[in-house]
Amino acid sequence: MVPPAAQDRPEESLSLWSDSSEATFALGEWIGREAAGGEVLALIGPLGAGKTRFVQGLAKGMEVAERYITSPTFILMQCYEGRLPLYHIDLYRMEKAAEMEALGLEEFLEGEGVAAVEWADKGLEVLPLPG
Repeated sequence: MVPPAAQDRPEESLSLWSDSSEATFALGEWIGREAAGGEVLALIGPLGAGKTRFVQGLAKGMEVAERYITSPTFILMQCYEGRLPLYHIDLYRMEKAAEMEALGLEEFLEGEGVAAVEWADKGLEVLPLPG
């Protein structure tokens, strides 16, 4: 089933499955090394799926000096400096698009850094279109 807000979006997405925490971290690290800036990574999955573990690998691949990356569930967003800025965003507690828009996320979603958005399925209508 396609979420209603995603029905009109181009199907330029990639779904990846991992069988371990280590593989999830390694995938994030590889994507972090390849990142050029301007990417928005929409991370979707249930609690414990590995979204934050992926971002930890992403941060390592982007040469973020921060040693302990955690999910920003209660602060909504954490910025890290590395080879490129990393914007770690968590939409878990967001209920409405207006709440997300009030945060001014577009500055980070359309910036020069890389945005990793946990629980992105809660904000499909505010995320930029691929392409």
